[in-house]
Amino acid sequence: MVVDQRPLGRGDGPFDSVELLSHIHARAAGFHHADDVAQMAFGPLQALDDVGMGLVGDMNHDARPNPPGEDGSTVAYPPPGDTLSSNERGRPACRLPLDAVPPYFERLRAEDPVHWAESGEEEVGGYWSVTKFNDIMAVDTNHEVFSSEPTIVLPDPAEDFTLPMFIAMDPPKHDVQRKTVSPIVAGPNLAKLEPIIRERAAVILDDCPIGEEFDWVDKVSIELTTMTLATLFDFPWEDRRKLTLWSDAATADEDAPIFEGGGEDRPRAMLFECVDYFMRLWNERVNAPPQPDLISMLCHGEATRDMDRMEYLGNLILLIVGGNDTTRNTISGSVLALHQNPDQDRKLRENPELIPSMVSETIRWQTPLAYMRRRATRDFELGGKTIREGDKIAMWYVSGNRDEEVIDRPNDYIIDRDRVRQHLSFGFGIHRCVGNRLAELQLKIIWEEILKRFPKIEVTGAPRMVNSSFVKGYETLPVIIPTKL
Repeated sequence: MVVDQRPLGRGDGPFDSVELLSHIHARAAGFHHADDVAQMAFGPLQALDDVGMGLVGDMNHDARPNPPGEDGSTVAYPPPGDTLSSNERGRPACRLPLDAVPPYFERLRAEDPVHWAESGEEEVGGYWSVTKFNDIMAVDTNHEVFSSEPTIVLPDPAEDFTLPMFIAMDPPKHDVQRKTVSPIVAGPNLAKLEPIIRERAAVILDDCPIGEEFDWVDKVSIELTTMTLATLFDFPWEDRRKLTLWSDAATADEDAPIFEGGGEDRPRAMLFECVDYFMRLWNERVNAPPQPDLISMLCHGEATRDMDRMEYLGNLILLIVGGNDTTRNTISGSVLALHQNPDQDRKLRENPELIPSMVSETIRWQTPLAYMRRRATRDFELGGKTIREGDKIAMWYVSGNRDEEVIDRPNDYIIDRDRVRQHLSFGFGIHRCVGNRLAELQLKIIWEEILKRFPKIEVTGAPRMVNSSFVKGYETLPVIIPTKL
């Protein structure tokens, strides 16, 4: 048994195997072993690496999930309370699949929904894991008590590499910087973007091979969202895939494949390449008349025109990741979810008017950003626990979106569920996702165009998951489109 060593006032009694989830984010970028990502749900289960043996399952090296039942359900695996063996590298031998994640959060919600964790890592330290829907809402909507400064991830920023960005700022600076860029995703501009996105979606889908396996992530999800992002920045079209690369570099772990061969400074070097490229665009546009693109908005905006290089980079990373990663992973997630739930796929094809509802359900089911961090500005009681001034808080959106007390049958994918927009994926309060309507628009358009062309999309293998515990997404998703309409 692992005995909880939380300070008095931060929880009561021993906490055995649920202590696994007290360390659910010991490394904000997730896995330190990229080869383990393929069959893992997302980075937080790197916690297995941090707490070692004796927590969740006595498994051999070939441990795999129980197969789904005929009704599509899966057995909770591994069962809480078992022990876990390690392999020859001292890491857990098991690789937890996508369907193995919810049972751990389910137990944490039931037994200690506001739980103090000691990560054991200097840059993370201790923090509160908040896992229930209404508790997350209470934190997310109270920016006066729960500040987003200095960062939205659990590790503190390095003193020599701090990236200010408006999502990690409090009012009034947050408000004026957000207001500077918000017109790009307002209704009038979305109306202009819709036919452009639809035309591009059609071209992308018409170029998909029929009867041959291909990677949906690269061919469709990345391509569509990168094209849209390049339009928002008025970014050089031939270099648009750099946006994808920089987005991945900003959220990946230090030993992710994209950094191979570049040395320990490669992650920072890639981000400096990003800001250097964008500085050239800034210098071109700052002396030109204002235009309706993000760079022009930033360099001409009263609240942003005097940003230093690192603040410019911080806001670029925010806009690139927010405009790229989340939508592309939900597009891929929608294909996977409908493949795993053929009854819902049939329902959608028989009732295309359900596309907007399916989009919202997929955003909940996928939860493309697993959590956000906050910092308490004063003592506050939440869920019977006293959060002290200065404490870190992790709002686990990925758990709140499966809260059975708020969402009926939360582990089921139901495209026509009641109150389908009741989810946490976009956040709430002043930091609610500024581009949520654009994300929904891209998802709606791609599925309207899919249903015009393809009677079926078959997933042919397990997805490879992104090497991150902040972004819950896909590196690859192999598919075959058997026929075309």
